[in-house]
Amino acid sequence: MAGTFILGEAKVRPGAYFNIQKKDGNAASGLMNGVTAVIFKADFGPLNTAVELNAEDGYERTFGTGLTTDAIREAMAGGAKTIIACRVGNGGTQGTVSLKDAGGEDALSVTARYAGDKDFMVTVRGKLSDSAIKECIFYSGTVEFEKVEFPSGEGEAAALAGALASSKNFKAELKEGKEDAVLASVSQRAFSRGSNPQVTAGDYSNAFAKIEPFEFNTVCLDTEDAEIHLLLQAFVKRIFDAGSLAQAVVAERHTVDLETRIGHAAAFNDEKMNYVLNAWVDEQGTEIDGYQTAARIAGMIGAVSANVSLTHTVISGFTGILEKLTNTKMALAEKMGCIVLSCNKAKQVWIDNAINTLVTPADNQDEGFKKIRRVKTRFELIRRVNATADGLIGKIDNDNNGRATVISQIQGVGDSMREEGKLIACAVTESGAYKADGDSAWFDIDVIDKDSMEHIYLTFLFRFSTNGE
Repeated sequence: MAGTFILGEAKVRPGAYFNIQKKDGNAASGLMNGVTAVIFKADFGPLNTAVELNAEDGYERTFGTGLTTDAIREAMAGGAKTIIACRVGNGGTQGTVSLKDAGGEDALSVTARYAGDKDFMVTVRGKLSDSAIKECIFYSGTVEFEKVEFPSGEGEAAALAGALASSKNFKAELKEGKEDAVLASVSQRAFSRGSNPQVTAGDYSNAFAKIEPFEFNTVCLDTEDAEIHLLLQAFVKRIFDAGSLAQAVVAERHTVDLETRIGHAAAFNDEKMNYVLNAWVDEQGTEIDGYQTAARIAGMIGAVSANVSLTHTVISGFTGILEKLTNTKMALAEKMGCIVLSCNKAKQVWIDNAINTLVTPADNQDEGFKKIRRVKTRFELIRRVNATADGLIGKIDNDNNGRATVISQIQGVGDSMREEGKLIACAVTESGAYKADGDSAWFDIDVIDKDSMEHIYLTFLFRFSTNGE
């Protein structure tokens, strides 16, 4: 996907470009769900590097569970299957430990590969099932973090250094003259603790650049700082213009004045920005707030299918709302583009209305862009159509047959999404405003996407007469 284009614009780079327009007032290889980018702080792990994690494998062995790694946990709990994880910060120092030989002299120093104050300990011992093998086991607290094996006997220090050369978490430096050293056994020897990186607003901007090459449905941060939220908005707008379609989810803590929060949400006025208003909730006996709840909702938005609305969707694990709002405040907040949490009759926490912060649509937008479901549908259509069109670039002639091929391929995408219950109709034609010429061709994609029934109005007609008249 090459990005967006302005009507009448001639691009320099070859590629498939997209433009969004509204149809009749308010009428209305890219399938991807469940990918959420998370920017967070940790006491260990790769720094300022985007790491793709599978939810089934977890994140603990890569980044541990310290600081704000709970943002990853909440995104996964929301349904994210893939996490684009980026630990943010700069500086810091690594933890280290010295291992001695049988004579009590330093033989090998082991250093954590990443800065942070994680509490590592190390054990060196013979393997119980094989006397020819020794084990070096690293612990974080009481939990085994990593284990390597190496031959026992003369040259153990060098053998352990070699075994750690391929470790993702630790590295070793052999002391001079200790190539043949036999290591003394140790149990739970503590590392000297390192220090955590510092984090500034500029570090978040750097993290945005690191995740930019990846495709993801949603992105969230570990901060409630409104200024950094604005940086995030600028980022998702910039990558949108470059052809990457993502939605961001943010929240502030309940200690921020409610009216201030509502104002911050309305100020975004952006279909790509989602703001969780009352994020202070009880998660099975634990209070969570701000970025944690935003991460949960980001996981949900990223994972949900484009033919499903999140309105009145129960949030698993949330057992209560700690900042309950009156009906009047809820209505006002939703008018201003806030995601409000409420409770159903069974006292389950759910999303009251799955909307984004778009309050006043732009001239090229209809009211459908205010709905999370319809934005998901439209972004998916654009992804899938552009993936199809990209596959045709440079492969077909710009003549009637070639353009008919483009129409047929794109129409196939629209038909598929209609069958999937995401669209009502999709019609692809050559543009009526621009004539194909040279290496350029224009096409119109007329779309009616589906919405959910979210307002049911019931009129009760009662009669005084009891005889049915």
